[in-house]
Amino acid sequence: MKTSDFYYDLPEELIAQHPLTDRSSSRLMTLDGTTGAVSHMHFSDITSLLHKGDVLVINNTKVIPARLLGVRSDTGSAVEILLLRRIDENHWETLARPGKKVRPGKRLTFLPGKLEAECEQVLEDGNRIMRFDFNGIWEEILDEAGTMPLPPYIHEQLQDKDRYQTVYAKETGSAAAPTAGLHFTPELLTKIADMGVDIAEVTLHVGLGTFRPVKVEDVSEHHMHSEWYCLDEKASSIIRRARREGRRVIAVGTTSCRTLETVAAKDPRMLPCSGNTEIFIYPGVPFRCIDGLITNFHLPESTLIMLVSAFAGKEHVLNAYHTAVEEKYRFFSFGDAMFITPEKPRLHSPLEEEE
Repeated sequence: MKTSDFYYDLPEELIAQHPLTDRSSSRLMTLDGTTGAVSHMHFSDITSLLHKGDVLVINNTKVIPARLLGVRSDTGSAVEILLLRRIDENHWETLARPGKKVRPGKRLTFLPGKLEAECEQVLEDGNRIMRFDFNGIWEEILDEAGTMPLPPYIHEQLQDKDRYQTVYAKETGSAAAPTAGLHFTPELLTKIADMGVDIAEVTLHVGLGTFRPVKVEDVSEHHMHSEWYCLDEKASSIIRRARREGRRVIAVGTTSCRTLETVAAKDPRMLPCSGNTEIFIYPGVPFRCIDGLITNFHLPESTLIMLVSAFAGKEHVLNAYHTAVEEKYRFFSFGDAMFITPEKPRLHSPLEEEE
């Protein structure tokens, strides 16, 4: 299977540069993975697609203002640091631009007297291990010094940081938003819960690796980036009970999907666990947990369009994307959404009834 098999032509003007004023007013395409049929509605109409007893699984990760603009302390030359992964209280794995200005021993200043850093190590992939020295509460200083690390295809400034957060974000740690969740409002979530839909929260901290292109032609040779996830006891209980009772589990976003499928691949009983996942889902990889997927429209040749193609069938997905282009849907992080049902039923495990 070739990476080029997942290409589609997208006019640049269809890449959404800003969020809509009303989160739930975005458009919503439905895709039937069995037949390939599509229909068009608005996201606020998603209640018509959900059933009493469904489980809606959301990713409660919170994006940190991970983009830091500073200067070399010795020369005053400008540098940009992107926080990727916290190692301990003072150390982060980071991406530095331009890298040649950030070598081991070089100090950077972001907020004089409040926030400085020193490069301690350059890793094989070019990322830097930085030690941050700060005066005060880290979260407050980061909120003052940092900005949201918007994807590279968004060129407009974000006026309100909260618009790159879901309304249910609470577990800090992501360098990018789980964008399928951006369409939900508190009112819509309340309406969904009042219908009898269970809402389960998982956590997957999204890394900037989600934007990295697939550089190999043979899809199976691609190595996925690692991201931290957690399925706690409460969410585990909700999901296990629903599966025993034959109710649907619907993932909000590819991050929730990857969390659930990671857990199910390790143990079909969906017991509480946490760790790092490098799961790569592409056509041919079976689904063991989810029965539905809410997601945005993804970049051509990306691992995310490969995941969606594995769920609903590559031809069906690409046909739906061509329709979205013709109908001038808005694409990517601040764009419109899809509600997708699977091409094939998920794998059923007898262990679901053995608890």
